[in-house]
Amino acid sequence: MTTPLTTPLTTPLHVCSFESRMSEEMMRLVQRQGAIATNAPSLREIPLSDNTAPFEFADLLLRGEIPIVIFLTGVGTTALFATLETKGLVEPVQAALQRCLVVVRGPKPASALSKLKIRVDLKAPEPNTWEDIVSELIRNRVGLDGKCVAVQEYGAPGTSLYEWLQAQGAQVLPVPVYRWALPEEIQPLQQAIRATSAGEFDVLLWTSAQQVIHVLEVADAMGLRSEWLAAANRCVNGSIGPTTSERLREQGLIPDLEPSHPKMAHLIRETLAQAPRILSEK
Repeated sequence: MTTPLTTPLTTPLHVCSFESRMSEEMMRLVQRQGAIATNAPSLREIPLSDNTAPFEFADLLLRGEIPIVIFLTGVGTTALFATLETKGLVEPVQAALQRCLVVVRGPKPASALSKLKIRVDLKAPEPNTWEDIVSELIRNRVGLDGKCVAVQEYGAPGTSLYEWLQAQGAQVLPVPVYRWALPEEIQPLQQAIRATSAGEFDVLLWTSAQQVIHVLEVADAMGLRSEWLAAANRCVNGSIGPTTSERLREQGLIPDLEPSHPKMAHLIRETLAQAPRILSEK
């Protein structure tokens, strides 16, 4: 339950989000809270051209050389099996995974695997960070020394997770499926950066760590990085979870709130409920 508003506003909150895949849903949810919504998509998922990693993963898996597989995202899991389907490898990989320890970062990859009738052995608890994967492996006393651990990547390598696995003696096999790029049309993002710098937003909503990198990349190219950072820190910054919050801090932004559950609806509802109080204290 959210804390009641202590400083109600007499005008609607102006909210900017940077969601791409679920931008329309994001806008609707913000508007349902009585706020004025702006969305500036900041990401585009690019399938890796000539990507042999899924097939190398399948080959090693079918040879029994991968005892542990970690799936990090639902979209990446679906994309991985769509790639394998091009060579008729879905059914053999499904069967091979039944002999592995299958670990997921959260509900989305778990749902994607369920649709494929693949058993999930371990699921990281909320807020579904790489540290939660580590905690689940430790809690279940999973032996890693000398074992090959395949990790379905999502846009950028999970270096912290890889370093921890390697420190336990595991051999890490990254399985990249897609990478992040800027949207083909960046004008909405540029307009949002100018509007933020001009003080037109009360709230900024962040649903992934990569959004932070791309917004600052575009702000830097516009010569507005310092100005935008100062203005953004005068806004309420709602972060979907610890990974995104960590990235915000790395880039000089202060996350003001993480929701009780790392879900879009919770992020919007709880951030907007607390925004008047937070703004009054800035």
